[in-house]
Amino acid sequence: MNIVLFGPPGAGKGTQAKYLVKKLNSFQISTGELLREEIYKNSDIGKTITNDMKNGKFVSDEIVNKLIENLVSDPQKKNRLIFDGYPRSLSQAKNLDILLESSSQKIDLILYLKVDKDTVVKRLEKRKIIENRSDDETSTILKRFDTYMNTTEPVLNYYSENPKFKEIDGSLEIDEITRKIDTFINV
Repeated sequence: MNIVLFGPPGAGKGTQAKYLVKKLNSFQISTGELLREEIYKNSDIGKTITNDMKNGKFVSDEIVNKLIENLVSDPQKKNRLIFDGYPRSLSQAKNLDILLESSSQKIDLILYLKVDKDTVVKRLEKRKIIENRSDDETSTILKRFDTYMNTTEPVLNYYSENPKFKEIDGSLEIDEITRKIDTFINV
């Protein structure tokens, strides 16, 4: 089962993706983790990513799509992918459709965790303390949220027409969100 899980930074995508990976014996495809790995390696791509993140920008679709392509084409991961935070733009969504189709795969479920700005700020400020994440400064959080909402609205419109699309109130407690997701998986 391939699942797209998206929502603004701090919506709980990573938490729910980890749950789904365990429940479904799948692989989490987290663009955030892929990008942080490039930063850690201090590669040229990592330096570009760092600069973009500090300015509250999204990393280019070209970089993200290439990192995703390598994972989608892995035969061991076929039909066992949980996309955590990807796609973030309409071009990424269309790219994902092409990548999946070229490897005889499809999206089985699309989950949108809808969360308001105040909830996101509170969660990410807490995460900054717990996880020591440099990308969770309040000013950066606000830029990322606004950028996310502006960039992702076309993705939301694109997917909301799909019968596999499900919207979940992301401000609920973790266990409540998990139970809602289970209702969609166990159908």
